[in-house]
Amino acid sequence: MPDWNTRLEIRLGNQVIAPISQFTPTFNVPHTVLHSIEADNVGYVRQPQTFTFTMSVQALGSAVADLTELAVNGQEFDITVAEKKGTDWSFKALKFTRCIITSVNPSNIVIDGAPTASFTCLSLAPGIE
Repeated sequence: MPDWNTRLEIRLGNQVIAPISQFTPTFNVPHTVLHSIEADNVGYVRQPQTFTFTMSVQALGSAVADLTELAVNGQEFDITVAEKKGTDWSFKALKFTRCIITSVNPSNIVIDGAPTASFTCLSLAPGIE
């Protein structure tokens, strides 16, 4: 049975902005096929990779406002893994650095539970540990 004692968090320096409730990554490594006069498909050119992701954050406290401010200012942040130790969450590993928000989509207010906001982001340095 899995032990659910880790979570993803958004960090700005040493400050935790918010835990992430949903995370959907997309990796893109485009290639362009090369053709010649004599033959088709003689090779390919690999283009730069991109890593984008969508994350959802519950709209509790000032988390969504803080993240929207990061988006407006074009400020970079990090995605980290935190591990639960007792009743506290502590830093465990750095996963994605130099992340920026490209769009924000807040949800409607709900009667039961906290509303969420979805953020579309990209990371300029994925896979750091």
